Amino acid sequence: MNKKIGNLFKGDKGIWTVFFFLCLISIIEVFSASSTLSYKSHNFMGPIIYHAGTVIVGIIITIVTLNIPCRYFKLVTPVFLILSFATLLWVLAFGENVNGANRVIQLPGFTFQPSELAKGTMVLATAQILSAMQLEDGSGADSKAMKYILWLVIPAVMLIGVENLSTAVLLFGVIFIMMFIGRVPMTQLGKLTGVLVLIVGVFLTLVLTLGSAGSDDEKQNDTAVVTTEMKVSHQAEEEGTISKVFHRFATWRNRLLNHSSRPENPKDYSVRDNFQVAHSHFAIASAGIVGKGPGNSVERDYLPQAFSDFIFSIIIEEMGLIGAIVVVFLYIILLFRAARIAGRCENNFPAFLVMGLAVLLVAQAAINMMVAVDIGPVTGQPLPLVSKGGTSTLVSCAYIGAILSVSRSAKKLPPVAGTIKIES
Repeated sequence: MNKKIGNLFKGDKGIWTVFFFLCLISIIEVFSASSTLSYKSHNFMGPIIYHAGTVIVGIIITIVTLNIPCRYFKLVTPVFLILSFATLLWVLAFGENVNGANRVIQLPGFTFQPSELAKGTMVLATAQILSAMQLEDGSGADSKAMKYILWLVIPAVMLIGVENLSTAVLLFGVIFIMMFIGRVPMTQLGKLTGVLVLIVGVFLTLVLTLGSAGSDDEKQNDTAVVTTEMKVSHQAEEEGTISKVFHRFATWRNRLLNHSSRPENPKDYSVRDNFQVAHSHFAIASAGIVGKGPGNSVERDYLPQAFSDFIFSIIIEEMGLIGAIVVVFLYIILLFRAARIAGRCENNFPAFLVMGLAVLLVAQAAINMMVAVDIGPVTGQPLPLVSKGGTSTLVSCAYIGAILSVSRSAKKLPPVAGTIKIES
């Protein structure tokens, strides 16, 4: 029996340990943080049963994915590329308008978020391009590699960024790191950095200028969101063409200004205009070292996205500073274990794929935690493998499965007394 279980959970034991701990934390904290969902649905157990079912399906997806040899991932890349671009275009035109943005496609029984599929697909395609274009002399990637990568990634980033800017920025940042790991010429990366700085400057100017017109209405909408759950907005249908293109600028402007401008006198701080961040602060400030204990959160009843965007605040409130450190270290361990797996790979493709997926998960986690502790502006990024979610949870489990699949075939290192050697 033990042998059969061992065969089922194959791959790197460190990754499995991190994965199961994150899933356990997810079930406990989502159960605690879903009080508003339970109240609105008049079903105490409904939200957690749904989430636990999603986690179980995610574990099954992980097991199925890890049993797929890494070389077969290359074969599905064209299919995933077609699906990614098709669904990204579809969601912009016909997607569900949730909280003022078209991000999901309504399917029978559940919703699908195309950007989650697109992130993994871009990482997969980038890993293939980088591995295929490594020079034979071992000096790095061919100078044309960046061009091919950007041809694929930029259209995807633009389609995602129209309605989900933070996800677009996250994806491009991960691809940039992958190109650095894949040894794309530093001169090219330097020029790309300069272009990005220029684009960011122009973009911020446009956001601060064009977003000012609708900032008051958008601020009211943001405040209203705290009392409603993901309501559908038909406002875009009544607006002109320009308003449809720039309707997210007011949201981005307000989030940037709310984060960057803090009154000198705390009495002047408006909880109403900074509702989510303020209650996130309340949760963290009341936590202490060991927290209030699982299920004893107070701010879960006030934070509208306590089970998703701000679940790290609830974790701190209930598990204290110790719990927060544990969660942070789980993601750090995930990154270091992935780096160790990549270092054992004899081929470039699995190494680049593992690092890309690991950086994607850890970077997203870092963004979520930074927002919770008010280091960065509100972005709407869930905490991978912890936050309540459908597409996000299942796709993240598939990422873990792909990492485990690579770990199964990675060459084992010979033991060396007193040292740990990581091959490159």
